[in-house]
Amino acid sequence: MPINILMPALSPTMEKGNLAKWLKREGDKVKPGDVIAEIETDKATMEVEAVDEGTLAKIMVPEGTADVPVNQVIAVLAGEGEDAKAAAAGAVSAPPQAKAPEAPKPAAAPKPEAKSEARTSAPQPTAQPQAPAKAESAGGNRVFASPLAKRLAKEAGVDIARVEGSGPHGRIIARDVEAAKSGKGLKAAGAAPAASAAPAAAPSMSDQQIRALFEDGSYEVVPHDGMRRTIAQRLTQSTQTIPHFYLTMDCNIGKLLEAREDINAAAPKDKDGKPAYKLSVNDFVIKALALALQRVPDANVSWTESGMLKHKHSDIGVAVAMPGGLITPIIRNAETKSLSIISSEMKDFAARARARKLKPAEYQGGTTAVSNLGMYGIKDFTAVINPPHATILAVGAGEERAIVRNGKIEAAHVMSVTLSCDHRAVDGALGAELIGAFKTLIENPVMMVV
Repeated sequence: MPINILMPALSPTMEKGNLAKWLKREGDKVKPGDVIAEIETDKATMEVEAVDEGTLAKIMVPEGTADVPVNQVIAVLAGEGEDAKAAAAGAVSAPPQAKAPEAPKPAAAPKPEAKSEARTSAPQPTAQPQAPAKAESAGGNRVFASPLAKRLAKEAGVDIARVEGSGPHGRIIARDVEAAKSGKGLKAAGAAPAASAAPAAAPSMSDQQIRALFEDGSYEVVPHDGMRRTIAQRLTQSTQTIPHFYLTMDCNIGKLLEAREDINAAAPKDKDGKPAYKLSVNDFVIKALALALQRVPDANVSWTESGMLKHKHSDIGVAVAMPGGLITPIIRNAETKSLSIISSEMKDFAARARARKLKPAEYQGGTTAVSNLGMYGIKDFTAVINPPHATILAVGAGEERAIVRNGKIEAAHVMSVTLSCDHRAVDGALGAELIGAFKTLIENPVMMVV
């Protein structure tokens, strides 16, 4: 029988994606593991693989189509030994799985007049998290919950409309249902869903009001892409919901620059004379912050409403500029890695980030982040925390400045850094301890290898 290929969920919060390119054509043979299409999310372009064997009978969504909902039928596969033309003919009357998001019950079975019953198959990315789901409460208010959370709530007899959501934008996830079983995280009877309880944003000017301030023809409208919209949404949420405070220190990086020069000069070379690695100042910054978090473990945390997540490893996100926005690939377990490995990973991440080839697992999560604008000559700045992080380090340019040492004025290479902290998770003294540990390490790079 025909197999419906669905738009996959490539990240936990993905609701729509752009079908960038079909790599298989109608009539092509497909086997499990074949890459059949490229899907663009707001952050990356992902290759998706087939999970079933057969013939691609009908492409339902042409390449180049934007905003295709997760779980919508994008193609139909004729099973082994099945007539592809018959499967394609039957696919015309098969409604997309996600075209009726308002329905509170599962999608209806295929119409009686359909020639054959279709089963569905979602193409598999490297790691496919569950797609977000929506449910209706008894009062008609929309409740946002993952499919697993809905199932667990139903099995436990928990009214999902009364569960407090801790996922993105108040979405209810599995751990919320588990907490609700023990009577925790439940709203009072008749309470509104968590999403509606969020503080209202200050009213802003409409598009028409803004455009009215400028003369017609004096500007060009550049539509927002998915990445720009996501950045705007997340940073607005961060500044409105996270109480930021900032700590700034000046670091003398004279010893670091000398060590960097010596290490790069001693790097082994291949037969073409190309060095195996070339360390940057940012590589030292990543390593120093990773070790500082290990020295001050109470700052290596993430805030949740039910409790603090105290991380065992230092997973350092590093902001990388790319056309239309930025992305933060993560150096996992950075405290255990050598400077040369960190340097190699960052070069790979940066190249693939600009080509939008990063996988979600490579840029989601992390325990803190680094944003470095020193290469642009910026002396110092403050950065916005990227949830679920509790801190982010803003790094300015290293430059020669006059300092006083032993009562004498002399020149030194100084770099200003500013630590943004989530005051819910990191208090002032704790933040000061963390940035102090970073300063000690960055000013004495030999301590990074002890």
